[in-house]
Amino acid sequence: MQKTYVLDTNVLIQAPYALQSFEDNHIVLPLAVLEELDALKSADGERGANARQTIRYLEVLRAQGNLIDGVPLPAGGTLRLEMNCVDVRLPEGFPEYKNDNRILKVCQALKEQQDKVVLVTKDILIRIKAQVMGIEAEDFTTEQAPISTEQYSGRCEVFVPEKVFEGFEKNGISPHDVYQVDEDGQKLPVALVCNQFVILRSDQSLRKTQLGRFNGKKIIPLRYKRKKPYGVTPRNVGQYFLQEALMTGAEEAPLVIVKGMAGTAKTFYTLAVGLEAMLEQETPQYRKILISRPNVHFDDDIGFLPGDEAEKIAPLLRPVIDNLELLVDQNEKERFADECSLSGKVDDLFDRCIIDAQALNFIRGRSVAKTYLVIDEAQNLTPKQAKGIITRAGMGTKIILLGDPQQIDHPLLDERTNGLSYAAEKMKGSPLCFQITMSAAECVRSALAMDAVQRM
Repeated sequence: MQKTYVLDTNVLIQAPYALQSFEDNHIVLPLAVLEELDALKSADGERGANARQTIRYLEVLRAQGNLIDGVPLPAGGTLRLEMNCVDVRLPEGFPEYKNDNRILKVCQALKEQQDKVVLVTKDILIRIKAQVMGIEAEDFTTEQAPISTEQYSGRCEVFVPEKVFEGFEKNGISPHDVYQVDEDGQKLPVALVCNQFVILRSDQSLRKTQLGRFNGKKIIPLRYKRKKPYGVTPRNVGQYFLQEALMTGAEEAPLVIVKGMAGTAKTFYTLAVGLEAMLEQETPQYRKILISRPNVHFDDDIGFLPGDEAEKIAPLLRPVIDNLELLVDQNEKERFADECSLSGKVDDLFDRCIIDAQALNFIRGRSVAKTYLVIDEAQNLTPKQAKGIITRAGMGTKIILLGDPQQIDHPLLDERTNGLSYAAEKMKGSPLCFQITMSAAECVRSALAMDAVQRM
């Protein structure tokens, strides 16, 4: 049964290709949406670019027929503009002049004419207002990842027969030799994903464990588990897996996606491996470490801030600086005895161009070669931004996306629609992508942080 979808402007601003995503159903654009696109078409940054892209596509469709009457879409279905519905009554307290309410008017009028009308909007409050009016409303789900508990974690735990377990270090293990157990004690086969990390347990003694990675053919031992990048030693299973993903060369693992709550050492460990690759190798593996942190307001406004680029983005780099201070002086007792000396050591890394920092909108559109590219707080990326960054990777570049999908600042993103979760699901199973989700139990920030995780 065909449906009629009424699209809000914010859908097109985040995903300008959305008009091509509704198969053979009908799409309606209220006049208010055109007016909002018109107001955004001159804006800087991604919002303006997406508005212009949407407008150009509407012009292509306009050339094919009358948008008021409706025109066919390439994937099936139709698109039309709705100019009427001005006389539709809104509930008490809904101002007539607000564009959101003008869109709801269109939905109400269409609902009175036909059965299946759905408002598609990224705005949660508009979805609530639609519910008040009895209008079906939903998020734009084309870019939506599964709920957090069902998202790919990059790791699993399996049982192995004792004899096979003993030969793991020498021969690896076939995926057909491992199994899991259900609630009734029945053995279940395991469908492993390429580059998935595996905790192996002997089925004769649960105390016997090994750590490995499925390379697409068999489970192999971790290559870097005995390494201590820049003097840092893994403290838990998650960090062993994280170290393996980060230390694997860019030719084999050009993309690493790390999810996990604050305090699990995502940024700290990433910087440690980067410094190891730059400073502790006879020949540096990369030209430089390039760091960027998306900020929902900052990226579009950077041109209006005083100072050069480094001064403009300095406030966003404070968490990175905090981690570098821990790395450049690992003597915990004496580290903060001389703040000037400590600050000088960190500044030296930037002055020597070992580490560089750039605003996210300066990275998009470039081809980045032989660079250790760290995108911190990647949960604030849109799916389009995540795709734009990953597709910028040149030869010899390693891209690391770090973030916590539970801590999102972007008003139109959530744990299922952010660029970090989107990239993780789309790149799942890629032989060029390593992924790991750090667990809450692997928080290493402090005793208080761990206690708070368990209690709160």
